[in-house]
This record gives sequence, C-alpha cells and structure tokens, in this order.
Amino acid sequence: MHLPARVASRPGDTKGAHQAYERHFRRALDRLHDERRYRVFTDVERISGRFPVAKWRRPDGMTTEITVWCSNDYLGMGQRPEVVAAMIETARCCGVGAGGTRNIAGNNSALVDLERELADLHGKEASLVFTSGYISNQAGISTIAKLIPDCLILSDAFNHNSIIEGIRQSGCEKRIFRHNDHGHLEALLQEAGDRPKLIVFESVYSMDGDVAPIGRICDLADQYGAMTYLDEVHAVGLYGPRGGGISERDGVMHRVDVIEGTLAKGFGCIGGYIAASPTICDAVRSFASGFIFTTALPPAVAAAALTSVRYLKHSNAEREAHQRQAAATKAALKAAGLPVLATDTHIVPVMVGDAERCKAAADHLLEHHAIYIQPINYPTVPRGTERLRITPSPLHGAAHIAKLTAALVETWDTLALD
Repeated sequence: MHLPARVASRPGDTKGAHQAYERHFRRALDRLHDERRYRVFTDVERISGRFPVAKWRRPDGMTTEITVWCSNDYLGMGQRPEVVAAMIETARCCGVGAGGTRNIAGNNSALVDLERELADLHGKEASLVFTSGYISNQAGISTIAKLIPDCLILSDAFNHNSIIEGIRQSGCEKRIFRHNDHGHLEALLQEAGDRPKLIVFESVYSMDGDVAPIGRICDLADQYGAMTYLDEVHAVGLYGPRGGGISERDGVMHRVDVIEGTLAKGFGCIGGYIAASPTICDAVRSFASGFIFTTALPPAVAAAALTSVRYLKHSNAEREAHQRQAAATKAALKAAGLPVLATDTHIVPVMVGDAERCKAAADHLLEHHAIYIQPINYPTVPRGTERLRITPSPLHGAAHIAKLTAALVETWDTLALD
C-alpha cells in the first residue's frame, strides 16, 4: 500500500504519516467487523487443581467462576500434580529461561531426554522439539519439501493453517485432495508419475472430529513411491496403548515417515515436535530457520512435558475416562435434541450455522450459565458451518454434563436457534 501523495510529499510531517498508517490498520479491522470475523478473547484464569473450573474476569472487573468446555488441555494434564511439580523443581534448579537458541546456549538435559522419550513414543529413532506445534509444522514441512528436488506436495483439503503455511513456505508445487478421499488422492498420485511426492495429512481433524484413513494412505504412498507426513496434534496422549495417537491405535505408526505432534494439548504443556529417522530430524535441525533461530524451550517446560509424556505412556485411566465422558456428553446432547455433529472422537461440535448467532449463543452461555465455549467461525470453518466446539475431559463429571445440556437447551430456546 502507498501513502496518499500529499502525506508522502511533506517531509517531517510525522503526525500526518502516522495517522495515514493508522487508517490502513483501522480499515483492515473494520473489514473484520463487517464480515463478523473479529475475534474477542475472554479473560479466563485457570485454577490449578480444580479443572475444568476457572475464573472469568468480566469486562466490569468482577470475577465469576465458570466451567470451561472448550479447552485443548484434553486430559487436564496441565494441572496434574506430578507435571506441576516437575516444572517447579526444574525451574528452582535451572531458572526459568533456556538462555537462547540451542545453537548458542546448547541443549538442556530435560530437552534431550524429552526428545528421546518422544522418539520412543512413536517408534522412531529420533525426534526434534520446537517451541510450538504450529512452528513444528511450518518449519518441518517447508524444510523437508525444500530438500527434496522437484517435490510435489499432496495436501488434504481440511489441513490446519500451520500445514498450509509450511507448504507455502516450501515453494513447492502442491495438489489438494478432497478431505479424506483416498480415491482422489490416488488419482493425483497417478498423475504425478515418478516425481518425488510428499503426502501431508492429519489423524484427527479438530473441527469436525473425524479421522483420516491412515492405513489406506500409507498403502497409496507405498504403491506410488510417496513420503508421508502425519499431524497427530489432536490425538497424541489421547489414543493408542501408550498415547502415540491414532496411528498407534490403528497399528500403522511404523508405516508413517514423519509424525508431528504437540505437547500443548493431550500432554497439557507447550511445544511441538516431529519424530522420524535420524537423517530427517538432523536435516530439519540443520536447515530449518524456524528451529535454528528460535530460543529453545526452557528446561522447566521440557521437564513438565517429559513427565506428562512418561506418565501417559503407562496410564490408560485418563484415556479411558476421556472417551467415556465424551460419549456421555454426546449422548446427553443428542437426547436433548441438540444439533450435534456425529464424530468418532472426543470432539463434540454443536452446529449453529451463522456467525452472529454462534457468538450470541456463546455469550449467553457465559453470562447466564457460567459456561465457557468459544464460538468457531470463518475462516476456521467454512461460512454456514459455524459451531460451538465442545471438548469433554475426564474431569467433566455427570453433574457438569447435565448442567451443560440444560444450559444449551435453554440457550437454543431463548435465542430461537434452529
């Protein structure tokens, strides 16, 4: 964008220039408001030991206790006593920062141990930890694809923005296959011929809660000489005998070339990672700007994540309770006649189909029922499919579910939602 000529031609008029720049930002924000896409963040303070209860600091400054029904801390591991204790003890010993990038400050022991634990979780020889799941996709996909000459990327139509950005930054040619449509994927693989190919997809798609046909995609990859990159962000910790994700649950984990995951959801901490062969991980470590030039995870965070991963490798109680409470929530909402989208996972979308009405429903639940569910609008989901995305946890009991059901029914009646 260019400044108006009269502003640009008056050197020294800094006030006028800044006002012109401000107008650009104001107009961009106005467009978001007009399109009903402006995001409002609720001031929520988690209460350690009382998940899913939290405090809502209202706009008037008053504080109200609420029940959170949309957290991605799916198992409540972020408040698990052992995980909290590991962070506190490591911070006491090592301080709160990492001291810089790993190239400058070196590895910290907790981070090295965490990478070994994650490699073992996914049955791989190596793993590499990043500061977030977004960065691990962005840096991992772009670097891997760049290093493969003439690489064609085949991407599921519903892939997350971090995957889309990783593909874009790779500069490689891409083809989009229809969501979970292995027939369309096969047609694109056939069309690609002998050139190198990278298939990028997710295991659990976080908005619709459906699952990829991982085994079938691996069959196609073997048949047509493609490499596979699987995002297990919404499945690690939650599925499989040790929490390795859907690929572990389905017995196909060994067939996937690169598995990407997060430490911020099922494991309740922060950070992202890839698990793959030592050569792939070393190549990403050596060439990915998003890894090389970013400060490492602090030892205390790595220690907390390490404790969470180790715990969930050996405890199925949380996974079993999670599935049980998710099923109970779905059954209760469906019995009440609410428009629940059927899913095979822990994600429970309640469909609204309009951005303003979705926001109104979320506001009503918070203000009148002390229930927090963030509205999901475009561009996260297509227009006309706006929804409330509910994520039950093992700690949402029968009383929580009953209250949620009654609150949603009252909200649908009061707002005359379809």
